Amino acid sequence: MKDVTITDNILYIGADDKDLDLFESQYIIPNGVSYNSYVILDEKVAVMDTVDARKKDEWLANLEQALAGRSVDYLVISHMEPDHAANIQVLAEKYPEMKLVGNAKTFPMLSQFFTMDLSGRTVMVKEGDSLSLGTHELTFVMAPMVHWPEVMVSYEKSEKILFSADGFGKFGALDTEEDWACEARRYYFNIVGKYGAQVQALLKKAANLDIAMICPLHGPVLKENLAYYLGKYQIWSSYEPEDDGVLVAYASIHGNTKKAAIKMKEILEEKGAKKVAITDLSRDDMAEAIEDAFRYDKLVLAAATYDGGMFPCMEDFLHHLKSKNFQKRRAALIENGTWAPMAAKNMKGILEQMKEITLCEKTVSIKSVMKEGNIAEMEALAEELLAR
Repeated sequence: MKDVTITDNILYIGADDKDLDLFESQYIIPNGVSYNSYVILDEKVAVMDTVDARKKDEWLANLEQALAGRSVDYLVISHMEPDHAANIQVLAEKYPEMKLVGNAKTFPMLSQFFTMDLSGRTVMVKEGDSLSLGTHELTFVMAPMVHWPEVMVSYEKSEKILFSADGFGKFGALDTEEDWACEARRYYFNIVGKYGAQVQALLKKAANLDIAMICPLHGPVLKENLAYYLGKYQIWSSYEPEDDGVLVAYASIHGNTKKAAIKMKEILEEKGAKKVAITDLSRDDMAEAIEDAFRYDKLVLAAATYDGGMFPCMEDFLHHLKSKNFQKRRAALIENGTWAPMAAKNMKGILEQMKEITLCEKTVSIKSVMKEGNIAEMEALAEELLAR
């Protein structure tokens, strides 16, 4: 276990998972992921969430070492998703006197996941309720739909710690040295992104708390420059672009649409775009493409026509964006088709279902292979896209 220092009486007992191929069976995690769990040692002992079933034995060993022979009085359940809640019944059976702390939406879910008798074992809390452990006191803040309906966060006021559930989490094991924002952004938009309004509501509640440390359920404990992390969440949850730049996302069958997309990237750079990212939707990580679409303020979609619509990976990309509440962006369209180009019409139809998407009036339509005339059209499209 990586040594994670919190405080003298609040200890980290989580585990890294470097063997999982796909997080939530859909997101690649080249540097693994951490399942974070904490224990507060006071007159009463409280465990803050469990971990994924994959790391049960390591987690139990970490807990026993931290307890040094003591028992557990409370298990605080902030989130019922299995990567955090899988070992609730295991812990309840190991410590039969332990109480389970949750809210009105927690316990019905618990009964769906486990077959255990909850009689006399639950502590039901609501917004603003507190639980005294001795010198430490937890105050509970409801965070529905961040990103499940039962989610709550806990604030420990004596040491000014926010146990933030999945909020402020990121992909990557704790022993991975990497930039926080990149994998936190990919994590946020793909997992929490749909629920910006609910994250905004939680941020408003958090603004009334004196927070010195944030302990999330994934990723590193945040101890310094908390304004930076809070600021990122403010931008992300309000769907404002983070950077001035363009994502060129292309869906190419035989390589001709790819050539047009690469040429469009070059044109945009020549015309002064500060940053131009490009992604092959057939081959690159879809979650990273989603991340970049939200990161930048402009988007170019280049797709081949397929079965009277658009090449499937582009349709998949657009449906992902729509499901994550993509909005407040400028977009330009390039289509390709040998006999009946239809990709632009179909891409436009999905974009028009999103909020505050400003589409360029010009559309570039390529017939099979990019020609000089298409390049001139792409230059005009780039000028329109970059115009303020």
